[in-house]
Amino acid sequence: MSRKKGKAPSQRQLRVGEELRHVLAEILGRGDLHDPALAGKSITVSEVRPSPDMRHATVFVMPLGGAGDVAEIVGALNHAAHFLSHEVGQRITMKFTPTLHFELDRVFEEAQHIDSLLRQPAVARDLTGDGADDGS
Repeated sequence: MSRKKGKAPSQRQLRVGEELRHVLAEILGRGDLHDPALAGKSITVSEVRPSPDMRHATVFVMPLGGAGDVAEIVGALNHAAHFLSHEVGQRITMKFTPTLHFELDRVFEEAQHIDSLLRQPAVARDLTGDGADDGS
């Protein structure tokens, strides 16, 4: 999985992450970034995970429809991270505006992979219990 496992985020981290997600989605939706890699691209901000000290935040993004060179898009967002962090700081009140780090959200890919595995005939047979060998 692309997301690290560990200690569960605090309520404050969850609340700040959701606020950052909304603000970033608004900024990206306006199209204020003048990078050719981002021109005309709709980008979904699926989750923002702030660090416990709120000084850093990992932003999970996915180009809408999965179109385009995702590595180029994530690279362009990381290149514009300072500008985006400044824009976030203008819209929300925090002691520190977090440094933003963008990553591709792979949750959708993983869900599709699991779905395709569950649709395989052998797995479907095991799930419905129609197998000839029932272990008795």
